[in-house]
Amino acid sequence: VACSLIGNKPINKDYDNAIKYYTEALELNPANAIYFSNRSLAYLRTECYGYALADATKCLEIDKNYIKGYYRRATSNMALGKFKAALKDYETVVRVRPNDKDAKMKYQECNKIVKQKAFERAIASDEMKKSVVDSLDIENMMIEDEYTGPKLEEGKVTMRFMKEMMECFKDQKKLHRKCAYQILIQVKELLSKLPSLVEITLKETEKITICGDTHGQFYDLLNIFELNGLPSETNPYLFNGDFVDRGSFSLEVILTLFGFKLLLPDSFYLLRGNHETDNMNQMYGFEGEVKAKYTTQMFTLFSEVFQWLPLAQCINGKVLVMHGGLFSEDGVMLDDLRKIDRNRQPPDSGPMCDLLWSDPQPQNGRSVSKRGVSCQFGPDVTERFLDQNKLDYIVRSHEVKAEGYEVTHSGKCITVFSAPNYCDQMANKGAYIHLRGSDLKPEFHQFTAVPHPNVKPMAYANSLMQMGMM
Repeated sequence: VACSLIGNKPINKDYDNAIKYYTEALELNPANAIYFSNRSLAYLRTECYGYALADATKCLEIDKNYIKGYYRRATSNMALGKFKAALKDYETVVRVRPNDKDAKMKYQECNKIVKQKAFERAIASDEMKKSVVDSLDIENMMIEDEYTGPKLEEGKVTMRFMKEMMECFKDQKKLHRKCAYQILIQVKELLSKLPSLVEITLKETEKITICGDTHGQFYDLLNIFELNGLPSETNPYLFNGDFVDRGSFSLEVILTLFGFKLLLPDSFYLLRGNHETDNMNQMYGFEGEVKAKYTTQMFTLFSEVFQWLPLAQCINGKVLVMHGGLFSEDGVMLDDLRKIDRNRQPPDSGPMCDLLWSDPQPQNGRSVSKRGVSCQFGPDVTERFLDQNKLDYIVRSHEVKAEGYEVTHSGKCITVFSAPNYCDQMANKGAYIHLRGSDLKPEFHQFTAVPHPNVKPMAYANSLMQMGMM
């Protein structure tokens, strides 16, 4: 029945239903390798990399000669940053199909990444590693006469500069590299002085707008500002991570957000997401985009800046905001978050990893993450954490929601996602939240996607990720 409904591939890009139907089909026929392989693809498309990996592995246990299973497992491992494991599967395909050019190309591409990672580790072990900032001579970086775009005013970001820069980006023009470097150097210095847990107080008459993932969807970001007003001291914003990757205007998004952070350091807030990390940027497009539009050196500086983004924000001592969610173990206190040394790539486990990666689940307790990183946490976990820390509820992002937001765990866990029609294919709404100091009750505002220039999502992504999702 499932096959007659959806064939060998999910149709109408309705991956959740595809997963449901393949699950039903597997209940009837649990030894069908093709069903596991196809459900693995649906899980890949919905970013459930842990589940995708498990299905691809099961597929190969049933039929070790089913080549697509190796591709699916390799793609799952690539998505999880497990490049050596991916390489092993590509090696298997090449061995079985020595004349397959596609297999050979994927093997070579993956092998290149493994070698690059080994090289990066060797460099990183050098304690004398310097910041990109030390090698830049900004003062003597010339702005050519023919450049007519926006420039910082006496080295400072102003509202006029911000408006001109957004207009420049809207017209698909580039900011001069000197200006981009100026923004990055200044925002790195600003972020490095912030705590890992930012704490703010809203007065009774004040409100803040909380936005979720924007994922390089610059024209939708402009639409948020159109609908909700530009950031200002009286119109503060908090953007909750995943500013980059997937969408192909990630540079425009992040330079705009960093610009507003410099203009309004006490009214514009940014938290780190799981995509403000090297592994994700290498796979999902941001690294490729920065290299295409500027240089490898600039991407390295972005990586340095991302490591200084705060991890969580507490509002009026009652609402905790983070990108991912709660923790793999009970007993984590706000003071533990204050003590996190965040200037690094996130570890594979622990509170920093959980803040960026975990997801809520409807059932009590904890379970293995669908993503293959961190955990899933139930309503009882949320309740205990809130009680121990005297909080009312949490706000997180990290997951696409059809309506742009979702309220779970009896109102104590709220998800907000601000990238409508995510990747040009999910048909979801975007949303943002207003929180007022008077009552801290979330007020949801939905919006739909706006047109953007014809540059497809993932245009700058790693070629293996692009092909693996096909």
